[in-house]
Amino acid sequence: MAKDVHVIKTVEIPEGVSVEIDGNRVTVKGPKGEVTRELPLVKGVLMRKEDNTVIIEAFFADARKRAVVGTLAAHIRNMITGVTKGYKYKLKIIYSHFPMNVKVEGDKVVISNFLGEKAPRIAKILPGVKVTVDKKNNDVIVEGIDIEKVGQTAANIEFATKIKDKDRRKFMDGIYIYEKGVAEQ
Repeated sequence: MAKDVHVIKTVEIPEGVSVEIDGNRVTVKGPKGEVTRELPLVKGVLMRKEDNTVIIEAFFADARKRAVVGTLAAHIRNMITGVTKGYKYKLKIIYSHFPMNVKVEGDKVVISNFLGEKAPRIAKILPGVKVTVDKKNNDVIVEGIDIEKVGQTAANIEFATKIKDKDRRKFMDGIYIYEKGVAEQ
């Protein structure tokens, strides 16, 4: 496999956002808050900040280094989007057999009467994520500035209502992600 002599990706830093790079720790501060991540560095891949641009580059890059350069650029882009606009996932509460009751208690979502079960099912909310239940539209809205925490919280809620040992075509009850993306301003 041929190696590229120089692979480079740049990420523009918008007005009102600051990026600090300390080794493999990247901190992005913006109007909505601050996100810090330890990004995996591969030997030979360099990450630096120049003026209002983050530059990720590798010399004599094989396939793995090319992939890492693109991945690091995508992570930093997601962090910048998070601190400027935020992320929002919408989940739909669906039931046909037993009316499900969903409520937020502290750092967890409590799902009662799922398929008529006596014990409530519980989904963990990660720190920095806000969850609201819209009973009128049967929606659960998950919002935050860190895309990974928002996505993991939404997955925790969806997984808490996963049905085992029943025909999925007949028992479609559960909470399902139906929309994800950047939150509105």
